[in-house]
Amino acid sequence: MLPPRSGDVLQVTRAASVQFAQPILFRVIRAHDWPTYDGWIWLDGYELNAAMDAVARRSIFVQLDGLRAVRLTAPAQRHLNAGPRTMTGGRNSSPVRVRVG
Repeated sequence: MLPPRSGDVLQVTRAASVQFAQPILFRVIRAHDWPTYDGWIWLDGYELNAAMDAVARRSIFVQLDGLRAVRLTAPAQRHLNAGPRTMTGGRNSSPVRVRVG
């Protein structure tokens, strides 16, 4: 597998590292170019829940061959790409910016 890129969603299992006996979904922020063992990489990103919401920021050290890319459905992709949304509280209130994702 090529090094993951920012925004990629991966399934991280025991095949990537023994610490992942319980698989997690992981959205990549950055793949470090730090020197490591051959076939291993440091990744920064977010652990995701089943709704694809970030639940924890993590740095993980994993084997590239153990990572599996997750194909996102259209609704999940829209959710991950959602930017700030503007909401109003009523007729006479000013807009409030709410950050989603």
